[in-house]
Amino acid sequence: MTRHYRHMKRLTLSLISAFAVTGCVSGDDPDSFREYALKGSYSAAISDKGNYAALGSFNHGGSLWQLSNHARKYNWNHQAGGFSIIAATAFSPEETYAVTANQQDLVLWNVLSGQSEGFWSSPAEILDIDLSRNGDYALLGLADHTAVYFDVKNGGVKKTFRHQARVRSVDLSDDGTLVLTGDDEYKARLWDLESGQPLHELSLGNVVDTVALSPNGRYAFSSGSLDKAVIWDTNSGKVLKTLASNNDWFPKRVSYLSARFSADSNKLLTGTASGLVQLWDVRKGTELRRWRAHKRDQYGPVDTGVYAVGFATGKKYFALGSNGIMNVLK
Repeated sequence: MTRHYRHMKRLTLSLISAFAVTGCVSGDDPDSFREYALKGSYSAAISDKGNYAALGSFNHGGSLWQLSNHARKYNWNHQAGGFSIIAATAFSPEETYAVTANQQDLVLWNVLSGQSEGFWSSPAEILDIDLSRNGDYALLGLADHTAVYFDVKNGGVKKTFRHQARVRSVDLSDDGTLVLTGDDEYKARLWDLESGQPLHELSLGNVVDTVALSPNGRYAFSSGSLDKAVIWDTNSGKVLKTLASNNDWFPKRVSYLSARFSADSNKLLTGTASGLVQLWDVRKGTELRRWRAHKRDQYGPVDTGVYAVGFATGKKYFALGSNGIMNVLK
């Protein structure tokens, strides 16, 4: 991650992927789509149960959306009367709290009331964020070569996980026992939260864009920028599957910007910098479905990067793009 905001890296990857890397990749069209941000977004998150989305838009800062009717519920900005640049956002697993962050500050929000319940300054530039159950703690990936477990209700760092490079991707297990990080040293690391000690380390071929833990804590997903993406075992640290699309005639260099395991941990939903959304069988490592995110200009050369993906009931899925469009997938 550079000094610039996280979205600049993602938009650059989207351009690279669209023009030089992935080429024309087929996929089903969305069942429907809705505009959430007119000019696009810096960041986005979809809650675990698929009821809400939060995003930081170019024009109007932060906002919370109800996915059942695609209605904007609240405007979430860090200062009254202004629009904040929201570089990262996340929900607590039970969907009662959300957190938004710019480069230096983070705000805890009550999802039901829409009110802020804490405003804090980060010890360093924030590159990524996740939120614990009940919104008690935020896991921050920072530019100062650390990830920190931050008391987002009372303030203060409770645990520090030191790296040799900037930490650009983080995820916290639902039960609050495991921390997964990805850094610019090409490493994905699994940590024991209580002791702060590393459990396993996985080397990739480029900076680690995206990491995710399954709800049951058994599986981890890690992907390198324009590099491979793998599912690995959190107990042994061994790679179980390397993702490869069924429709690929030859391996492609892909950047995954988002990933989410299903509630039963059997499926994985991913989104790429070139607008491809894929559903995977976790145990087999095989692709089950693929879609293309909606583009504002269907005849233009640039695809939308998929910032957030999510599962909903009834075999329905969500994908929120860098162009500010929410895709409903079936």
